[in-house]
Amino acid sequence: MARTAGRSAAETRRLILDAAARLISRHGTAVPVADIAEAAGVSKGGLLYHFPNKEELLSGLASDLMGQFRRDVERAAAEEEAGTPGRLTRAYIRVSFAHANDLTGLRDHIALAAHLMFEPSLEALAQRDAEQWREALLDDGLEPAIIRMVIAAADGSNTAPLWGAVLDDADRHQLETDLVALTHRDHAQVGSRHTDV
Repeated sequence: MARTAGRSAAETRRLILDAAARLISRHGTAVPVADIAEAAGVSKGGLLYHFPNKEELLSGLASDLMGQFRRDVERAAAEEEAGTPGRLTRAYIRVSFAHANDLTGLRDHIALAAHLMFEPSLEALAQRDAEQWREALLDDGLEPAIIRMVIAAADGSNTAPLWGAVLDDADRHQLETDLVALTHRDHAQVGSRHTDV
């Protein structure tokens, strides 16, 4: 299949990553590269030009997922003045809850992440991303106790709907509101001043 005239390399790469995400979330990482290329509307050779092997495609897909979440949070954080305590944490909350409002998209995203997490080569990549989040959130001007609660509540409540959540939509909306409010509280009132999460 020839390259579509006028399509940029970035557009082709995006088509490949989107097709890979769809197929891998449904069928796992064993899905053939040829199937991903076909779903993306490119030749197998075209796919291999951008991702020379399956490992690089999976790494590119994982990096893309993590990068998109980070960009969404940074965009949301930019709505507040730089240097405002809790700015990044509030953005993390808002983006986490916004993503979870699309249940079909959330299921696909979790399924994709679950398939990717079994790839040994991606473990270090995911751990580096987690460490970067930990460092950035702990440097956001809030007490570590608040950061611990925010991460646990946002991450946990937004995966719970996959299997039937105890909290309904109204509860989850209130939780989001409560977490954002927590980032504005007098920090001396909240838990430990211990420095690690």
